[in-house]
Parts: sequence; C-alpha cells; structure tokens
Amino acid sequence: MKATTGEPPAIRELGPSPFAGTKLVGELRLRVGNRAGKAIATRQYHQGALRILRPHYLDDTAQVCYTIVNPGGGYLGGDNYGIEVTVDEDASLLLTTQSATKVYKTPGSIARQDMVVRLGPGALLEYVPDQLIAYRGASYRQFTRVDMHQDSSLLFCEVLTPGWSPDGKLFRYDEVRLRTEVSVDGRIVVLDNLLVRPGADSLDSLLFLQDYTHVGMLLAVDANIGPGDVERIRDLAYKIGDDQGTDVHLGISQVSGPGVAVRALSNSTEAINAVLMGVINDLRHHLRGQKPLNLRKY
Repeated sequence: MKATTGEPPAIRELGPSPFAGTKLVGELRLRVGNRAGKAIATRQYHQGALRILRPHYLDDTAQVCYTIVNPGGGYLGGDNYGIEVTVDEDASLLLTTQSATKVYKTPGSIARQDMVVRLGPGALLEYVPDQLIAYRGASYRQFTRVDMHQDSSLLFCEVLTPGWSPDGKLFRYDEVRLRTEVSVDGRIVVLDNLLVRPGADSLDSLLFLQDYTHVGMLLAVDANIGPGDVERIRDLAYKIGDDQGTDVHLGISQVSGPGVAVRALSNSTEAINAVLMGVINDLRHHLRGQKPLNLRKY
C-alpha cells in the first residue's frame, strides 16, 4: 500500500514509526506473518524512493521472499532512508534487493540508511542484498538494529565494493560506516562496527585491509549454531576461497548470540559472493533443511 494523504490504515496498524522526526527520501515498513500455511506480508507501507516487489516462494517451504527496489537509482548527499522489518512468531522471510545499492558523490552531507528489525519467537530473517557500491567522494552510514527472541534466527550479510572514479582508480570514496547491533531478549550480543576511510588515495595504502579493495561480512545468530558448526563453516569457507582463482582473505569466529561471523577481503565481488553464498547455503541446509539459495535475478 502506498501512502497518499493523511495517515493510511497500514500506518496505524504498524504502530509508531522508528523514524519519526526524520525527513526521509524513502521509507519502507514491512510486517510478515503466517497466513494459510505460508509467510506473507500482513502489513506494508512505502513512500518515496523505496518499494517492494510482489512476494515469491523460492522453494517448497513456507518462507516468503520480498525484493526491495529503489526507483531513484542511487543514494545522494543528504538522503536518509528508513527500513523497518517485523517478522512475527514462526514466520520466515528472505529479504533481498533488486540490484546493487549505489552511493554517489555526497558533497556537504552524508547519505544514510537506518534499518530496524524485530523478530518474534521462532521467526527467521535472511537479509541477502546485492553489493553496496560507493563512488568517488561518497560518504555513507548504515545503522542496523536487530531485536530478536532467543529462539528466532537471523542471517545478515553485506558486500562493500568500490565504484570507478573518472581516472579509473578504485576506492576513492570518503567514508563508509556499517554498524550492526543485535540484541537477544533485550541483551546486546553482537556489535559490529566497520569503518573504512580511504581518503584521497586508493585503499591499497591502508594496511588494515592488506591491499584488498572489497569487503564482505556475514553474521548469523541462531541458538542452534555451536562450535562444531563454526569449525565446519570455517573449513568450507576456506575451501571455497581457495577455489576462486583470486586471493580471498577470511576471518571466521563464533559470536555470543550464539552464532558465527564471517569477514572476507578480496579484490573481486564474485569471489566474496561465492564464499558468503556457500556459508549461507550450508546454514540453510544444516539448520532448516532448506535447499541452496537461488535468487534468480538474471
């Protein structure tokens, strides 16, 4: 349902907006529950430069897939976006994007996206967007807050890649900050804060990324993830990375959710995606018996 004038019923039923008081270029609010044996949006609202496509079901489970679309084509200086996602008890949502999120030059003011996620008992959210591309002169902040139940499940990933500057060099954006906070039953269990500031030079001058230009991150929080799962994922990720034909530097660790965190560095979007999708498919199979993910975008 699209906002028109006044306050439509969808807004009243979704409750107070977590973005109240902020002027938004695009806003999306989505609530998913179970109806007739399948997950489906029970409430949805959008305005400005954010939309969602009609639901899809990619396998024979009850999981629903929704795709976020930005008709504006990219984020500009001063743009603020807000996304709120609620998954009710025992419902399952796969959320993705139609294409890469592009952040263009932001003179004078940053571009920002805030995402608020609430997961009820037994709920599942898999957030698997296309890559985030930052262009020359771009500054971008993405703050994500997740409040989940002890037996709900979260899978959240991002891939940060450079845009091409006019002189053909990479990584000439000013700053990208990705901050993700996850709370289980009101207690913060994960706080991940990634900050990259290339400055005027290419990123290969920054030793903490070890000459790599692309960054991937995956976070899975699920009570059923144990030390054995982390070791299996570590072995799998390194094997996939070794098969890519280009160097992939990996870090895999257990988090106190309980869960697992994966960080990948490379000079190739495809190589990072291969590793992260391998981990996603492993978790889908071992935790829920689901088939490998196929988003069928092309």
